[in-house]
Amino acid sequence: MRPAPSPDSHTAAVPTVAPRGLRSLCSPAVVAGGLTELAWLGAHVLMYPLGARTETLRLDPRIRPGAVPLSVRALFGDDPLAARTPVLLVHGLIDNRSVFTVMQRNLRRRGFTHVCSWNYSPLSTDIARAARDLGEHIENICAQTGYDRIHVVGHSLGGLIARYLVQRQGGDRRIDTLVTLGTPHQGSRWAHVVPTPLVRQLRPGSPVYQELDEPAPACRTRITAIYSDMDQVVLPTHSGRCDHPDLGARNVLVRGVGHTTLPVHRAVLDEVAATLAGHRAASVMGASAAPTTTTAVA
Repeated sequence: MRPAPSPDSHTAAVPTVAPRGLRSLCSPAVVAGGLTELAWLGAHVLMYPLGARTETLRLDPRIRPGAVPLSVRALFGDDPLAARTPVLLVHGLIDNRSVFTVMQRNLRRRGFTHVCSWNYSPLSTDIARAARDLGEHIENICAQTGYDRIHVVGHSLGGLIARYLVQRQGGDRRIDTLVTLGTPHQGSRWAHVVPTPLVRQLRPGSPVYQELDEPAPACRTRITAIYSDMDQVVLPTHSGRCDHPDLGARNVLVRGVGHTTLPVHRAVLDEVAATLAGHRAASVMGASAAPTTTTAVA
């Protein structure tokens, strides 16, 4: 199965979105998205206990292209070795790896051979500390697999932890591609409601965001930020964009998808697989900055 062609991109800072009135909130797309979010949230609550234990990396013995189906070979036709680059999935706040149950199975079915997830401590109170722990885990993966660089997919806070590692702790040496899903790259207004140490760091303009706003020259990680216009956690929703001028991130807008539904939504799964397989253009920044791009996915 060949990946869908990439939609056209534009370089507007934030796509213009018409204000939502009561009628638009009751539209079929919004109602369907809300019901899907509730259904998946309920299913996720049931699966949550299954993700409490840290996963052990399982190496897939498949090496030769002939060992996989034709549809998988088509996805990696341009670069067959891309299928074996390790992929690490990092969950969000008050969550665990169970949120990636569908995505992990989907990526493996598409031919990604080294896909694993990681649980960071639920008692973590500092993004920088969590980023260091993530860096240590990535070093272990590289040692186990023999690969120098891996891909990371982070949902919500997990994406911000990975971005902090990339920008502030030299993680771009190990992370080739970072895909974030519903990550508050510019903070969330909800962070003013819960006054815990970690959540306070998610307030717009916090010291963490001031650090992330600092220059990041020569960052080697390709970043794609997938965000939704119906995200109930990231407010305002355009805060899910990564607009740092030195990173050249590719921002992908999906419509009518709730925060918890992002890791299981078909369009998001397609976009993640195509990005990790190298079918989506994402900048690697050097001395000169490239414009941030925005892509809309139905």
